[in-house]
Amino acid sequence: MIEQHLPALQVVVPLISAPAIILVRRHHLAWGIATLASWAALAMAVAIAIRVAETGTISYAIGSWPPPWGIEYRVDALNAFVLVLVSLVGALVMPYARVSIAAELPEEQEYLFFAMYCLCLAGLLGIAITGDAFNLFVFLEISSLSTYVLIALGRRRQALTAAYQYLVMGTIGATFYVIGVGLLYLMTGTLNMADMAERLAGVREFRPLIAALAFVTVGVGLKLALFPLHQWLPNAYTHAPSVVTAFLAATATKVSIYVLIRFHLSIFARAPALGEVPFREILMVLSILAIVSMSLVALFQDDLKRMLAYSSVAQIGYITLGLSLANASGLTAAATHLFNHGMTKGALFLLVGILALRCAGTRLSQLSGIASRMPLTSFGFMLAGLSLIGVPGTAGFITKWYLVRGSVERGSWWLAALVVATSLIALGYVWRFVEVAYLREPHAELPRAGEAPLWMMVPAWLLVAGCVYFGLETSFNVGYVGDAVKLLLRQGGA
Repeated sequence: MIEQHLPALQVVVPLISAPAIILVRRHHLAWGIATLASWAALAMAVAIAIRVAETGTISYAIGSWPPPWGIEYRVDALNAFVLVLVSLVGALVMPYARVSIAAELPEEQEYLFFAMYCLCLAGLLGIAITGDAFNLFVFLEISSLSTYVLIALGRRRQALTAAYQYLVMGTIGATFYVIGVGLLYLMTGTLNMADMAERLAGVREFRPLIAALAFVTVGVGLKLALFPLHQWLPNAYTHAPSVVTAFLAATATKVSIYVLIRFHLSIFARAPALGEVPFREILMVLSILAIVSMSLVALFQDDLKRMLAYSSVAQIGYITLGLSLANASGLTAAATHLFNHGMTKGALFLLVGILALRCAGTRLSQLSGIASRMPLTSFGFMLAGLSLIGVPGTAGFITKWYLVRGSVERGSWWLAALVVATSLIALGYVWRFVEVAYLREPHAELPRAGEAPLWMMVPAWLLVAGCVYFGLETSFNVGYVGDAVKLLLRQGGA
């Protein structure tokens, strides 16, 4: 009986955990509730993914109102994949948060952090699972509003500025999205995304369609930090608490990219009136600009968190580049990199949080010789960095391989060369840490304390291990994605 309601429980469990935490108010109980909710969400996500693999798409009608009249939760291979990523990262960061948050926040604020985290988790899972365009907007706002608070909890005053900047840009993005959905509703008379896709196939009016496409793309682009709409991201990632940065980098932008993929390949692709719009060409240009410019900017950063923040914008460029290729290999690269980059960047930011805890800062100038004091943390950063570069044997290589394949299949050898060349830029900024940590004498003011507690080390190293494991065993991050890609191409009429 419970199995039938897993799609609803996937969102309900973390959602009701937030007010429960507010009621108990004690930080230890708050952490326990948030941890149980996160691991329950992971168990349900895995169960849903297995069910989708066995039986196909799941449709769950909220309140027994059949779609398209009522709100539908619709799970196929693509969003089941996203559900596993979000809940997996959420489950792993909670043990880490037990120590990290205690070190960064006053005790009286800890329960508020866990409440906001549960709301953010519920919002992200809701975005991924819902089949209703307006319900997606509601979950988008739940996750965004809680994210603004989570960022503002950072120790420095710059965290408030970063949260306010994100609030302004996020609000603009949400407004653009809901205007686009409103236009789609006027043309189709439905908010159910599957039904909307069917009805758009018969729409011949070009102007409202192109307006809806523009509004939805810009709105979601602001949320996912699509170049040049990324200005909020570097400050937000740099000044937020360490566990918040890791969680958002691994999940929030990935869920927004899922929304972009869902709209463009499942909904707009069915509209013949948009056949002449050069969207993929525009997206390719923006992706290339993001990859090249943001990789170069990251190369010259002295703060590790800011370096990885700019790197995230470049990595988002790789995902949107795969989307712009619009062939099986390119879409496989895009969908796979949602998971691969989530694991990689989650690991890197958790390890940087450990460095921040032990060294009271994350500037490279403060970390000279840190490998002699913190060998496990330094080695873990190097392994995850190899995945970021795309070295064979790591998860990041899988993405680069399919991007190169997709470029060659498209006849764009220059694009394949660009993917390889920009990976060398990533090698440059990862090498800067290796050089500082391993090839320099320990800094005079470097603390003598060793590694962080196991509560922090184990989650970070599980993600590092994932960077290697999913580079060697690809049955999930490539095999499962294969079904999602076939579905996307079929929905797009390819």
